[in-house]
Amino acid sequence: MEGNQRWVKGDPQNPNRDPARRQAVAQEQKPFAAVLSCIDSRVPPELIFDVGLGDLFVTRTGGEAVSPVVTGSLEYGPLANGTPLLMVLGHQRCGAVKAAHAALRDGETLPGHLADIVTALQPAYEQVATAKSDDPIDVMVRAQVELAANDLRSNPGLAPLVTKQELAIVSAYYSLDTGAVEVLSGAPTPPAEK
Repeated sequence: MEGNQRWVKGDPQNPNRDPARRQAVAQEQKPFAAVLSCIDSRVPPELIFDVGLGDLFVTRTGGEAVSPVVTGSLEYGPLANGTPLLMVLGHQRCGAVKAAHAALRDGETLPGHLADIVTALQPAYEQVATAKSDDPIDVMVRAQVELAANDLRSNPGLAPLVTKQELAIVSAYYSLDTGAVEVLSGAPTPPAEK
């Protein structure tokens, strides 16, 4: 989040992006977080959190759609590498969510595997379909990241790590307008002061 504040202020440090860092992580990596974010070209986690090589495991899907392969990719960091943070990051004006919302609202089928994204986002749509909102897409984005984060928190491999406070699974929202990331739920509790 400190890196995101630098991004918002327009003062990134661009850490860990030089040949020395490339060499340092060439044989082994130890990212401090895993991020599930959208494929949207305006939301690259490494940039918006001002981090570099070896700092994040990043999985990107349309609208943060989750499938078994995506879940396995997200499990890798915490289960195989001890990564202590997993963030599901949605964003303002998500095109995948907008397309899924329209398809579900209008009863249309999108071509190819886009229909699979619509199916994956249907629970978020159903959760917010009857809600009155000036921006139903934004409400659906927030619902999707909460549903995905909750699903990961109850994952048989990850839930024990969450219970032992060895893993925090956070849902968050990125504003395209401001560049700021807002944590929605799951923020780790800071250790008690001694």
